[in-house]
Amino acid sequence: MADNREITIKVNGKDMTTYVETRLSLGDVLREHFHLTGTHLGCEHGVCGACTVVVDGEPIRSCLMLGVQAHGKEVTTVEGLSKGEDLHPIQEAFWKNHGLQCGYCTPGFLTTLFSFLENNSDPTEREIREAISGNICRCTGYQNIVNAALDAAKVMKGS
Repeated sequence: MADNREITIKVNGKDMTTYVETRLSLGDVLREHFHLTGTHLGCEHGVCGACTVVVDGEPIRSCLMLGVQAHGKEVTTVEGLSKGEDLHPIQEAFWKNHGLQCGYCTPGFLTTLFSFLENNSDPTEREIREAISGNICRCTGYQNIVNAALDAAKVMKGS
């Protein structure tokens, strides 16, 4: 018999409550219970970074964190970056700089860079490459992703 627990997580600014099996990852809870499918589950071993979300201000692999561990925490997913029709500067910069191709890894890059740029308003290219070193993209050469991060940093610093 599965062990179920009630959890409440503040997801993208809204308190969300559900009953989950204690074995479910945060990524599974976000996708299956809260229907936020922007978080992609890739390797499910914490290696690829596709499932990265921001938990209490830190980028976290949602495949490695249990949903019950997120109880009482604040989680930002890729869906929470934009404000309605207004894209977050990092989303806008990915679009302008062609920072994505197939898009599977993109939510993880966006949330990783969102957290990074919130804490580093004037990053170097080297610092950006270090920040995204845990995210794997099989389609690009990363340069457009780095260009997008540099562009977003300028926009965020100016606003």
